Amino acid sequence: MHEAGDALVSQLRLVEDQPLDERARAYVQLHEELRAKLEGGDAASSRS
Repeated sequence: MHEAGDALVSQLRLVEDQPLDERARAYVQLHEELRAKLEGGDAASSRS
C-alpha cells in the first residue's frame, strides 16, 4: 500500500507543476480515478 501512496504523491507533484487551468482539469481527473478505485474497493469488500 505504501507504493500506492508514493504514486499518489508523485501524481500530485506533477499536477502542481502545471499551469492553473491544466491543474484544475488534472485534479478533476485524479479525483475521478480515486473515486472509482475507492468505489471498486467498497464493492469488492462487500462481496466478501
